[in-house]
Amino acid sequence: MDKQKLKTGFREAKKITKQYAKTFYLASLFLPPDKKYASYAVYAICRLSDETVDDLTCPTLQNNLEQIEQKIAAAYTQNLINSPLLAAFRQTVNTYRIPKEYFDTLIKGMYMDLELKNYPDFAALHEYCYRVAGVIGLIMLKIFGAKNESAQAYAVKLGLAMQLTNILRDIPEDLARGRIYLPQEELRAFGVSEQQLSLKQNNAAFKSLMRFQIQRAWQLYAESLPGIRLIDNCPSRFVVLAMLENYRAILGEIQKNNYDIFSRRAQVSKIKKIMIILKILLKGQYLCKLI
Repeated sequence: MDKQKLKTGFREAKKITKQYAKTFYLASLFLPPDKKYASYAVYAICRLSDETVDDLTCPTLQNNLEQIEQKIAAAYTQNLINSPLLAAFRQTVNTYRIPKEYFDTLIKGMYMDLELKNYPDFAALHEYCYRVAGVIGLIMLKIFGAKNESAQAYAVKLGLAMQLTNILRDIPEDLARGRIYLPQEELRAFGVSEQQLSLKQNNAAFKSLMRFQIQRAWQLYAESLPGIRLIDNCPSRFVVLAMLENYRAILGEIQKNNYDIFSRRAQVSKIKKIMIILKILLKGQYLCKLI
């Protein structure tokens, strides 16, 4: 095993995480080093997959995604790996016994982004969200650790809630890419047309639609919360709870902005993120003993 290659790979993964996942990076500082760097390695690979399907200026999107799929598959073999980042990823999946099928599912979700521009109903959107986010909950659970298998269902719910939050926050960016993730059936039910979305009309119908979508995400966050107590160690519980609360805060910002996600991006300030983390830390005894 090339220790220098692994060190370089984990350092690269940390850099990617710090740049693109500021909330998670901040919370991850409380993790033990092994779990922290394993999380970075997984995030970096997932980020590369996500960036591939979001870069619509690239003429070889499918080819690039196929290459990432091949690299992930290579990490599950004994073949020589030259990439330090991929070597760090292999070390992670081997150490924490993360099934390859989880990443196969993730890649299937990425292919959906290449093939579909909208979703007819919530069942179809749910399948997409499970593939690109619910399965991430299962992957992270392998790193954080949970002896009780029922923790998996909670991890999936949290992943779904976070993905739905991303969808609501990123409606304008997705429209620019020609994608509408809000279910077509629900758009019609609330009287919101694709043209209205394109014109960025924050009217009464759109606000009603957003209230409905936010309530669904809130419900998933609430249903996922009991699963935190099933995680084996306090630092990992803290990180999951910090991510949950920070993502729920995004929904609060959308509401605070009167559902206008077109003129300003709903985001949680760094100060508010720190306050959320401090609040959780102040309840650390509760976190460790009861959760």
